[in-house]
Amino acid sequence: MNEKEIIVTLGGGVKVDAAFKGFTIRTDQPVKAGGENSAPSPFDLFLASLATCAGYYVAAFCQERKIPAEGLSLRMTWTRDPDSKLIGRVLIEILLPAGFPEKYRAAVVKAAAQCTVKAHLAHPPEIAVEARV
Repeated sequence: MNEKEIIVTLGGGVKVDAAFKGFTIRTDQPVKAGGENSAPSPFDLFLASLATCAGYYVAAFCQERKIPAEGLSLRMTWTRDPDSKLIGRVLIEILLPAGFPEKYRAAVVKAAAQCTVKAHLAHPPEIAVEARV
C-alpha cells in the first residue's frame, strides 16, 4: 500500500473500513439507515474533515505567531437545500478566547478559509469509478 492508496473492506452489514497510511478508519450508518451506529458514517467523516481542516489552519496560524490557543475552538453548522436535500451552506465559526489579539481577527478567518478540503470542494477533482475482476 502506498501513500496515494486507500483500501476499503466491508465489515458486515453496512460497516465499511478504510485502511490508509497505517490507520483503519471505521464507518457505519445510523440505525435508521440500516446500520448499528457503531462509528461515524462516511458523510459524517466528510463533514468532520472540513471542520478539522479549518481547525488545523487556525492552529498553525496561532503557532506561527505564538498566540496561545487555549480556549479557542471552532463550531461548524450547515443547512440543507430543501429541494436537493444536499448541504447548501456551511458556516465555520472560530470561537476566540478573551484576550485574542484583535489585530489578528480577520487574519485568522482568512487562515481557516485556506483549508485544503474547502479548496477541493471549490475545485473538485474528476472522480471515476470502475469495476475490475
